[in-house]
Amino acid sequence: MKEILKKLRKYEIRVRKAINSQMQGDFHSIFKGSGLEFDDVRAYQYGDDVRTIDWNVTAKGHGTFVKTFIEEKEQTVMFLLDVSASQEIGSAKRQKIDTGKEIAALLALSAVKESSAVGLLCFSDQKEKYIKPGKGMKHSYELLSSIFKLKPASKKTNLDQAIKTTLGILKRRAVIFLISDFIDENYMHSLKGMARKHDLVVVQLFDKRESQMPNLGIVPLYEKESGRTLWVNSSSSHFRNVLNKTYGKNTSDLETFCRRNDVNYLSIETGDDYVPKLVRLFRHRNKSNAQRPR
Repeated sequence: MKEILKKLRKYEIRVRKAINSQMQGDFHSIFKGSGLEFDDVRAYQYGDDVRTIDWNVTAKGHGTFVKTFIEEKEQTVMFLLDVSASQEIGSAKRQKIDTGKEIAALLALSAVKESSAVGLLCFSDQKEKYIKPGKGMKHSYELLSSIFKLKPASKKTNLDQAIKTTLGILKRRAVIFLISDFIDENYMHSLKGMARKHDLVVVQLFDKRESQMPNLGIVPLYEKESGRTLWVNSSSSHFRNVLNKTYGKNTSDLETFCRRNDVNYLSIETGDDYVPKLVRLFRHRNKSNAQRPR
């Protein structure tokens, strides 16, 4: 843990320095979302921001109404970390799971220092580890220890179930970081529900070997989640087309979903220096939060 914490603190210093030098925004607002919670509606008055108009209420034909908001007293930041076997791809100590753990730990440590209540759900096709949102450095060390010491009981993935579990746990709006390779099916409906209710950040992890497999002829491929070994012709054009189309479509669909549902999206490869990408994400969130209606 000492070695891990030393590495995370070094990354955190890099993030904070980059933010201070490249942005005029507040680091605090990265985890605060809009900082506002819906309260009620009232009749539109001259000078009101048109972006606050509640079109559903207005459409009833009794006049134009705008939403009113109150300041949130406390912001919850929740991390959903995929720990299924499909994450165990990449070079030694630089697998997708290693990158995901580091990102979750780094952001969790930063969020705790900004006085947010931070929680964690590690999942496969079941709830592997849940830590209720809490504050303070003691809580953050418990969270970090859980991330790096966890030995998942299952190898499979069920994103839909993980999302539904989180929606059942969180009763108030929160900032949610969902970290996964998103190699799964039938989860988009639940993800849309999460995007509507919460401030969602999607972090997709990938390894170049998943889309750039070398021509090796007929080779055995071990599927970690099912435990099966399949023999395939890695040199065949059919296999390579299926591989590229599957990976490309999965990524494209997720990016399109995020764009249409106002979800922050970040793609990180296992060999990446992910700090600059996190800084760009923070810059975008600060800019977006500054433009939200108050």
